Amino acid sequence: MSLKLIAPSILAADFGNLQRDIEMVNKSEADWFHIDIMDGVFVPNISFGMPVLSTITKHAKKTIDVHLMIVDPDRYIKTFAKLGSNILTVHYEACTHLHRTLQAIKAEGMKAGVALNPHTNINVLEDTINDIDLVCVMSVNPGFGGQSFIENTYNKIIQLKELIKKKGASTLIEVDGGVTNLNAKKLVDVGADVLVAGSFVFKSDKSSETIKNLKEVANS
Repeated sequence: MSLKLIAPSILAADFGNLQRDIEMVNKSEADWFHIDIMDGVFVPNISFGMPVLSTITKHAKKTIDVHLMIVDPDRYIKTFAKLGSNILTVHYEACTHLHRTLQAIKAEGMKAGVALNPHTNINVLEDTINDIDLVCVMSVNPGFGGQSFIENTYNKIIQLKELIKKKGASTLIEVDGGVTNLNAKKLVDVGADVLVAGSFVFKSDKSSETIKNLKEVANS
């Protein structure tokens, strides 16, 4: 069985001590940096802009997993590649021509991800799953950290896993929102490969220990 990955969400980090928190993730057992880019239009919140992302990628020593919660993501694909993104995830709901967007991401040398809002059915990926490196299943409504986990997520992961198998794809399943050590094992058991954890990691007293514990639970 392949190792399950942990991706701390930098949205929950202490922005006043961003470099300290980045160094903590570098030294921890985390696998990826998960970075949310929000525009205040696609979601009712605004997060990092390009200069902050540039600073993060300068110090980060692990895979940069960028999650775009923005309208018209195609405009910025080249920019995010230049800023050092390894994985670029766009929202299905924000893409008029998803296949073209996926091709454009791969053309810039990045892995292509697609995020689905809680109300979006897995079936919409039927025709593109073989072109997708990662599907990010939103287990909260996108826009704000610290929300409680939506229970229907388990069913969606099971359906997505079935679709991946049926199509012979090698797509990873990422879960984003409300992930803790209490639901990590169940998420992995139904098919999750990557767990994004924000508040649970950064609001804990010992973030590095929390990451270690989460990784142990996910791979137990």
